[in-house]
Amino acid sequence: MKKDIKSYTKKELEEEIRSLGDKAFRAGQIYQWLHVKLAESFEEMTNLSKGLWERLEAEYRIMALKPVQVQVSKLDGTSKYLFELYDGNVIESVLMKYHHGNSVCISSQVGCRMGCRFCASTLDGLERCLAPSEMLEQIYQIQKLSGERVSNIVVMGTGEPMDNYDNLVKFVRMISDENGLNISQRNITVSTCGLVPNMRRLAEEGLQITLALSLHAPNDELRRTLMPVANSYSIDEVLAACQYFFEKTGRRITFEYSLVRGVNDSEAAAEELAGRIRHMNCHVNLIPVNPIKERDFKESQKKEILNFKNRLEKYGINVTIRREMGRDIDGACGQLRKSYREKQKEKEGEECGHTE
Repeated sequence: MKKDIKSYTKKELEEEIRSLGDKAFRAGQIYQWLHVKLAESFEEMTNLSKGLWERLEAEYRIMALKPVQVQVSKLDGTSKYLFELYDGNVIESVLMKYHHGNSVCISSQVGCRMGCRFCASTLDGLERCLAPSEMLEQIYQIQKLSGERVSNIVVMGTGEPMDNYDNLVKFVRMISDENGLNISQRNITVSTCGLVPNMRRLAEEGLQITLALSLHAPNDELRRTLMPVANSYSIDEVLAACQYFFEKTGRRITFEYSLVRGVNDSEAAAEELAGRIRHMNCHVNLIPVNPIKERDFKESQKKEILNFKNRLEKYGINVTIRREMGRDIDGACGQLRKSYREKQKEKEGEECGHTE
């Protein structure tokens, strides 16, 4: 199998090019073609000799995602992309346009094994992790398709980033590399449901990214009903890891809290949550849950959402209510991929039925 050249750092690429018997400076040229000019074939690399690109063609492949479907919201211009990978799997990414710039939400895995009960991404389990190139490609393809530069990245799509740790860290280093797209690490947010050992590892990496914890409950008992990961790591352990991340990086923690009507949106829950986090340097992002047909969860009413927000603010906690983006286009994580897979299965079933 050919090697994935787009997953090499510039330094790694220099070593590869030397092994081919060429000069190391060629690696800088190739890296620019791949990560700045976004070339999808070696033939596009016009400042390389024909002999070199033929050798590259023989040993390496350039990972490129194939756009399968694009949905654009009539409400706010949010675009949702379904991309096909080299092995036929599909992933989804989202482009959200704000006054402060374009933000892209990318996937880190094909599927997810975390089992959070309000998330469509996890319903079919985990297929595999994405390579750094496949994470980078989501941004590259969206820049190509939209014709606009991406300035902010959230790794909050399908998958648990901390379950794909090494590839995630490599991706962050490459997307923020001055030789590539050079997106500031301060504009990158990585979400996790709370894999404590890797949260602590991330704190040691010397990165300046934002860590967002999917909290969704003020106590262990309730959190275990929503998130299986809570059976492995208690809220105290998770919050201690968050505090460690802040101490090591100086980066304020974001807590994601999906509000589910009648489950975790009471004033008592807000009070309990405030008691746990009021002394931390943090920001709470309240998210009205996006209903999926496989679950009976309903989003909280506006009154409950505002009451919850006000309770937290009473304790001096910084709170925002996430603006709902792309609600008319399979907005929640995993919904577009899931509906596409269901249609493919129906189509395959019809074809089988037709041939019998």
